[in-house]
Amino acid sequence: MHSPRLFVPLRREKKRIKVRYDFDEIIDRRGTNDVKHCLLEEYFGRPDLLPLWVADMDFATPPFILDAMRRRLEHPILGYTVLPEGYWETVAGWVESHHGWHVETEWMRYIPGIVKGIGMVVNVFTQPGDGVIIQPPVYHPFRITPEGNGRRIVWNPLKPVEGETAYAMDFEGLERVCDEGCRLLILSNPQNPGGICWDRESLRRLAHFCHERGILVVSDEIHCDMALFGHRHIPFASVSPEAAACSITFQAPSKTFNMAGVVSSYCIIPNPELRQRFFGWLDANEMDAPHLLAPIATMAAYREGEEWRRQMLAYIEENVRMVETFCRERLPQLRPLRPQASFLVWLDCRGLGLSQERLVDLFVNRARLALNDGSMFGPGGEGFMRMNVGCPRSVLREAMERIQFIVHSPSTSEAAEPSA
Repeated sequence: MHSPRLFVPLRREKKRIKVRYDFDEIIDRRGTNDVKHCLLEEYFGRPDLLPLWVADMDFATPPFILDAMRRRLEHPILGYTVLPEGYWETVAGWVESHHGWHVETEWMRYIPGIVKGIGMVVNVFTQPGDGVIIQPPVYHPFRITPEGNGRRIVWNPLKPVEGETAYAMDFEGLERVCDEGCRLLILSNPQNPGGICWDRESLRRLAHFCHERGILVVSDEIHCDMALFGHRHIPFASVSPEAAACSITFQAPSKTFNMAGVVSSYCIIPNPELRQRFFGWLDANEMDAPHLLAPIATMAAYREGEEWRRQMLAYIEENVRMVETFCRERLPQLRPLRPQASFLVWLDCRGLGLSQERLVDLFVNRARLALNDGSMFGPGGEGFMRMNVGCPRSVLREAMERIQFIVHSPSTSEAAEPSA
């Protein structure tokens, strides 16, 4: 099934006019049962908040994706289906053209979501009580999923880079905390919430460490197609033969093309032994069979989506710059970490001198904003908030102005607590 053309041809010429997409449009999501709005009261205790928390964007899903799904839905039977011809070749072509990683089609399988995929790997490759290493501050399901399956969390916190708003892996700390019971390391690449595109040397060093000790690495690369400001994503499994031998990679078009509700994730496993074990389990439980629309949406995204992706990333970069300028000029107590990838800004609020409880209260009950509490990302998250800037600029500007108004109010300065 082919998607509509991204470009409209000029009359009597082969030249094409580039479509300009509108990311300033404010779209009312009420009535769609979206998590970002529907769960405000459950998670924040009130429904009247401007939501900048859940990691999906408030931009319209690209029209070529919606059109491709509509065309399929025009047929009156929604029965059992097989994968469209050329599906895995399309995915493999995208991975190679965007990340320089040649993957064979037999290395790939569908998975019904990346967090679910982590849970599957935990259950297939580890036993209750085994150690699972995570590197906080990091996406909280990295802790919740193994813990919920009876595994032991082993903390290997990232190191703040002195004088910079950045992090590095702590390999000395990893050596200290890793014991004989550690079986799995879950890697966030690019890193969430810090937005780091890990460098090749760090990934190679991590691969060598894990390969020597028989530790499996799950590399969550869901933000891989959203590198910003000239940075590039490096797939973990591509950095060395050791990395390829000890890893399972998860990717998806869902974040990049704002279609998280169309579960379209996939795994890539170069190692045939790991592949046989995991793919065999997926097949036995029918977990590798995508629903009707997932392949259609994925192929439309990867075949028609490059221009939309470029324009979206340019808009996100300007949103990040706006937050940086606003903080520098009006809110010097806040230091946004510039993301190297994704639409998430890790906001250092320690300059306010507030406890985490009061910091959350400031954002939620006074500024009426829903951001992610930094402490949910584990050790090192205290004093931070995670802000989603994947929204129209006018909405983001309103959020920043709300923070400015509350921070500069007398009651806030009175609430500040002296540093220990």
